[in-house]
Amino acid sequence: MVTRTRAGLLAGGRGFGLSTSAMAVGIFLFTLAVVSIALIPVGVGVFTTPAVLDAVRVYANRRRSLAREWLGMEIAVPYRPLPREQRAGVLGAVERCGALLKDPATWRDLEWLFVDMTAGALIAVLAPALLLYSVWGAVLAAGVWKPIDEAGGGLWFTFLHITSQSTANLAAVLGVAYAVLGLFVNPALIRANFTIAKSLLSPTREQALALRVERLTETRHDAVDTSAAELRRIERDLHDGAQARLVAMGMNLGTVEALIEKDPAQAKALLAKARESSAEALAELRDLVRGIHPPVLAERGLGDAVRALALRLPVPVEVDVDLPAGRAGAPVESAAYFAVSEVLTNAVKHADADRIWLDLSYGSGALRISVTDNGRGGARVGGGSGLSGLERRLGTFDGVLAVSSPVGGPTMVTMEIPCALS
Repeated sequence: MVTRTRAGLLAGGRGFGLSTSAMAVGIFLFTLAVVSIALIPVGVGVFTTPAVLDAVRVYANRRRSLAREWLGMEIAVPYRPLPREQRAGVLGAVERCGALLKDPATWRDLEWLFVDMTAGALIAVLAPALLLYSVWGAVLAAGVWKPIDEAGGGLWFTFLHITSQSTANLAAVLGVAYAVLGLFVNPALIRANFTIAKSLLSPTREQALALRVERLTETRHDAVDTSAAELRRIERDLHDGAQARLVAMGMNLGTVEALIEKDPAQAKALLAKARESSAEALAELRDLVRGIHPPVLAERGLGDAVRALALRLPVPVEVDVDLPAGRAGAPVESAAYFAVSEVLTNAVKHADADRIWLDLSYGSGALRISVTDNGRGGARVGGGSGLSGLERRLGTFDGVLAVSSPVGGPTMVTMEIPCALS
């Protein structure tokens, strides 16, 4: 009962916040957006509309964040990417304004604003109203009804006409019933408000497909570029490393063949050098193979491969692996392994961390990886950083990457790759 009471009261407070926000911020933004769009033909709206629509998106994204924080409800972001290179001046404003207005998500945001400040606000305000109305019933029963009745009457408590102390007492009892009802239905009212928001703020089926096509097209190009770069790296490593050593070893063996009868001691020394070269070439080939697909990954699976990777680092890494029986596909395991490798390397080289925590788990059809370090923080995705490339490579598998890295640390990099276990 205590939990139910706490949840009902918390939902009442949230309902008050949602209704107040809808009737204040929502109405203001909706009015501003309509007026700004209407002023586009006279030129003023071209400059004001992008700023207003950006504010609407911030407000909508805040509602998405609240849905995730309060209810664990995910509301996908459907916005199309804006042009990366924007012109300055009037042409740039026209281009940005046009891009925003052509995005169907913009109009769905405005539709949501209208619904939220009407039906959404009404549903949300019921949550605190059910609790606060009981207070009004108790106030009436305390005798406040009498001067109001003497001043003109017409006092009602929902369906009760308050004309006497007995009817005022009934109002107090009814108010308690409303409060009890509120404790039970308030969480459902808040969920209903966010369900309405999700139906309008989530991408439509067509939008979701279009966004997926754009994402897959972009990640396919990135995958092709990454594969080409990897092939060039392998070719360079073979040419500059193992191949050069094998050529030198062949030349040494040729010299040994010529000296074996004339100068056995020199031939023996050259054979020793050839043996050293062969060992170094073998070690380089093993490193190269490990960089393409580590043997431990193929033989023991992702969990053991990550543990082995952590053991090779100069910084203590606490590894927690919680994977059920079965394995993901080889491409997914390989992508996850090298993603972990890159994040760990960044933590050691750039974050100045002296301790790292790595969590690897599987649930709800996705592989989840979290790498946390106690370094200096300040990491971010974008600006050509390695994390941007990692995000694009994970996108090839519909994976996502999130980074939390305030200045001063700690840094947490979370990766999620949808996959099925064999």
